[in-house]
Amino acid sequence: MEKHKGKHILLDVITKNEETCLNDKEMLKLIAQAAEEAGANVINQVRYRFGHNSPPGFTCVVVLDESHISCHAYADTRQLAFDFFTCGNTDPADAVKIVLKNIEFESIIEKEFDRFSWKIIKLLELFIDIVLLIFL
Repeated sequence: MEKHKGKHILLDVITKNEETCLNDKEMLKLIAQAAEEAGANVINQVRYRFGHNSPPGFTCVVVLDESHISCHAYADTRQLAFDFFTCGNTDPADAVKIVLKNIEFESIIEKEFDRFSWKIIKLLELFIDIVLLIFL
Protein backbone atom coordinates (compact mmCIF):
# COMPACT_ATOMS: atom_id res chain seq x y z
CA MET A 1 0.00 0.00 0.00
CA GLU A 2 1.38 3.37 -1.02
CA LYS A 3 1.26 6.15 1.55
CA HIS A 4 1.66 9.81 0.75
CA LYS A 5 0.99 13.15 2.39
CA GLY A 6 -1.23 14.58 -0.30
CA LYS A 7 -2.17 14.92 -3.93
CA HIS A 8 -1.12 17.82 -6.12
CA ILE A 9 -2.80 18.58 -9.44
CA LEU A 10 -1.57 21.30 -11.80
CA LEU A 11 -3.72 22.50 -14.69
CA ASP A 12 -2.63 24.71 -17.58
CA VAL A 13 -5.78 25.92 -19.31
CA ILE A 14 -6.37 27.98 -22.45
CA THR A 15 -9.79 29.61 -22.11
CA LYS A 16 -12.21 30.40 -24.90
CA ASN A 17 -12.45 34.04 -23.90
CA GLU A 18 -10.33 36.73 -22.32
CA GLU A 19 -13.06 37.74 -19.83
CA THR A 20 -12.51 34.54 -17.81
CA CYS A 21 -8.93 35.72 -17.23
CA LEU A 22 -10.04 39.16 -16.06
CA ASN A 23 -12.78 38.26 -13.57
CA ASP A 24 -10.84 37.61 -10.38
CA LYS A 25 -13.95 37.95 -8.20
CA GLU A 26 -15.84 35.15 -9.99
CA MET A 27 -12.78 32.89 -10.15
CA LEU A 28 -12.16 33.21 -6.42
CA LYS A 29 -15.83 32.41 -5.80
CA LEU A 30 -15.58 29.36 -8.10
CA ILE A 31 -12.44 27.85 -6.57
CA ALA A 32 -13.75 28.42 -3.02
CA GLN A 33 -17.02 26.73 -3.96
CA ALA A 34 -15.14 23.86 -5.61
CA ALA A 35 -13.04 23.39 -2.47
CA GLU A 36 -16.10 23.27 -0.22
CA GLU A 37 -18.01 20.91 -2.53
CA ALA A 38 -14.95 18.62 -2.63
CA GLY A 39 -15.12 18.43 1.16
CA ALA A 40 -12.26 20.79 2.05
CA ASN A 41 -12.32 23.32 4.88
CA VAL A 42 -11.77 26.87 3.60
CA ILE A 43 -9.63 28.93 5.99
CA ASN A 44 -9.05 32.12 3.98
CA GLN A 45 -9.38 33.64 0.51
CA VAL A 46 -7.47 36.37 -1.29
CA ARG A 47 -7.43 37.80 -4.81
CA TYR A 48 -5.39 40.43 -6.58
CA ARG A 49 -5.99 41.95 -10.01
CA PHE A 50 -2.74 42.84 -11.74
CA GLY A 51 -2.04 46.45 -12.49
CA HIS A 52 0.82 48.87 -12.95
CA ASN A 53 3.49 47.27 -15.15
CA SER A 54 1.96 43.78 -15.29
CA PRO A 55 0.01 42.32 -18.20
CA PRO A 56 -3.76 42.05 -17.54
CA GLY A 57 -4.83 39.20 -15.29
CA PHE A 58 -5.08 38.18 -11.65
CA THR A 59 -4.06 35.75 -8.97
CA CYS A 60 -6.32 34.22 -6.36
CA VAL A 61 -5.73 31.72 -3.58
CA VAL A 62 -8.03 29.73 -1.33
CA VAL A 63 -6.18 28.55 1.76
CA LEU A 64 -7.49 25.24 3.06
CA ASP A 65 -7.06 23.31 6.26
CA GLU A 66 -5.92 20.57 3.84
CA SER A 67 -3.58 22.92 1.86
CA HIS A 68 -4.61 25.27 -1.01
CA ILE A 69 -6.14 25.94 -4.42
CA SER A 70 -4.84 28.79 -6.53
CA CYS A 71 -5.34 30.32 -9.97
CA HIS A 72 -3.02 32.64 -11.85
CA ALA A 73 -4.50 34.28 -14.98
CA TYR A 74 -2.90 35.84 -18.05
CA ALA A 75 -5.67 37.59 -20.00
CA ASP A 76 -3.52 38.60 -22.98
CA THR A 77 -2.93 34.90 -23.80
CA ARG A 78 -6.18 33.52 -22.26
CA GLN A 79 -4.13 31.26 -19.94
CA LEU A 80 -5.07 30.03 -16.48
CA ALA A 81 -2.58 28.19 -14.25
CA PHE A 82 -4.34 26.24 -11.50
CA ASP A 83 -2.76 24.55 -8.50
CA PHE A 84 -4.84 22.10 -6.43
CA PHE A 85 -3.04 20.60 -3.41
CA THR A 86 -4.81 18.67 -0.66
CA CYS A 87 -3.84 16.36 2.15
CA GLY A 88 -5.90 13.84 4.07
CA ASN A 89 -9.14 12.49 2.66
CA THR A 90 -9.96 15.42 0.36
CA ASP A 91 -9.31 14.52 -3.28
CA PRO A 92 -8.25 17.55 -5.36
CA ALA A 93 -9.62 15.81 -8.47
CA ASP A 94 -13.12 16.49 -7.13
CA ALA A 95 -12.40 20.24 -7.04
CA VAL A 96 -10.82 20.07 -10.51
CA LYS A 97 -14.01 18.55 -11.97
CA ILE A 98 -16.14 21.31 -10.46
CA VAL A 99 -13.89 24.07 -11.79
CA LEU A 100 -13.70 22.59 -15.29
CA LYS A 101 -17.50 22.25 -15.46
CA ASN A 102 -17.77 25.98 -14.88
CA ILE A 103 -15.27 27.46 -17.33
CA GLU A 104 -15.16 27.29 -21.11
CA PHE A 105 -11.77 26.16 -22.34
CA GLU A 106 -10.06 25.27 -25.59
CA SER A 107 -7.30 23.08 -24.19
CA ILE A 108 -5.99 21.73 -20.93
CA ILE A 109 -2.83 20.05 -19.69
CA GLU A 110 -3.08 18.22 -16.37
CA LYS A 111 -0.23 16.94 -14.20
CA GLU A 112 -0.79 14.97 -11.01
CA PHE A 113 1.69 14.17 -8.25
CA ASP A 114 1.66 12.35 -4.94
CA ARG A 115 3.50 14.45 -2.38
CA PHE A 116 6.00 12.80 -0.03
CA SER A 117 5.32 9.35 -1.45
CA TRP A 118 6.36 6.67 1.03
CA LYS A 119 6.54 4.07 -1.75
CA ILE A 120 9.36 5.98 -3.48
CA ILE A 121 11.24 6.39 -0.20
CA LYS A 122 10.91 2.67 0.59
CA LEU A 123 12.15 1.72 -2.91
CA LEU A 124 15.15 3.99 -2.47
CA GLU A 125 15.95 2.41 0.91
CA LEU A 126 15.69 -1.06 -0.66
CA PHE A 127 18.02 -0.03 -3.50
CA ILE A 128 20.59 1.30 -1.03
CA ASP A 129 20.42 -1.92 1.01
CA ILE A 130 21.01 -4.01 -2.13
CA VAL A 131 23.97 -1.86 -3.21
CA LEU A 132 25.51 -2.12 0.25
CA LEU A 133 25.09 -5.93 0.23
CA ILE A 134 26.79 -6.21 -3.14
CA PHE A 135 29.75 -3.96 -2.45
CA LEU A 136 30.40 -4.62 1.26
